[in-house]
Amino acid sequence: MSHLLRRPTRNRGKIHDISASDAHWKYVGLGVYCLKQGDKFNEFTGENEAIVVIIEGKIELVVNEYPSFGVLGSRMNVFDKKPPHSIYIPRNHNWNGLAKTDCTLGICLAPGKIGRKPKIIGPEDVNQLVRGKGSNRREINNIAMEDQDEADSLLVTEVFTPQGNWSSYPPHRHDVDDYPNITYLEETYYHRLNPPQGFGFQRVFTDDGDLDESICVKNHDVVLVPRGHHPCGTPFGYEMYYLNVMAGPIRKWRFANSPDHEWVYGFDPG
Repeated sequence: MSHLLRRPTRNRGKIHDISASDAHWKYVGLGVYCLKQGDKFNEFTGENEAIVVIIEGKIELVVNEYPSFGVLGSRMNVFDKKPPHSIYIPRNHNWNGLAKTDCTLGICLAPGKIGRKPKIIGPEDVNQLVRGKGSNRREINNIAMEDQDEADSLLVTEVFTPQGNWSSYPPHRHDVDDYPNITYLEETYYHRLNPPQGFGFQRVFTDDGDLDESICVKNHDVVLVPRGHHPCGTPFGYEMYYLNVMAGPIRKWRFANSPDHEWVYGFDPG
């Protein structure tokens, strides 16, 4: 099995708990909860900030001494594709929650600064767009990208890839700290498939071939992208969703295309 692939550790509860040190890098962490109605959970952000994405279902969440945010969540199935509710939680904050329905949560983590307060990132705050065309078309929910002042370090987005289509394509990389030409961003992909018995593929590769992993992903798998290009695709009959978490020295997304495949942009500027 590829060293970049993380399979769920259990079926219920915290199925992924990936810290930056676990991933052997510096910035990005990712947790995923799969909860049944009535399950409780609690966390402490420490030196990280967090964006809790309610991938599906409803939760009630309390942060430190702040009043409850109430019951949040309006997307009961991730493949409804509606923009989600999310909650920003600053560093050094305790938070706990209660699953009001069966639900899935993505806990996006990266180094945080002092000064921000907890806040709801509602569906109305999410920028929705369509990128690509033909078999490269996908739908995007930008939860906290650089044009949205929602975090100190975190860049968070969701992508829905139709059956038979490719995504994060044409291949691109963001693995060098050379702004404004390119930025260094570590990245995680949390994958879901519809129907859930499906599969997809993700390739992570560098131009010099030093890294070249072709990974078969299943429902609830996570792929780590420390460097290199990282396109993914799904076969006929299966939709793919992924939650992207990125972070690096600066909160900017600038990338370089694979020179072998950049010609594709002549047909598909997206």
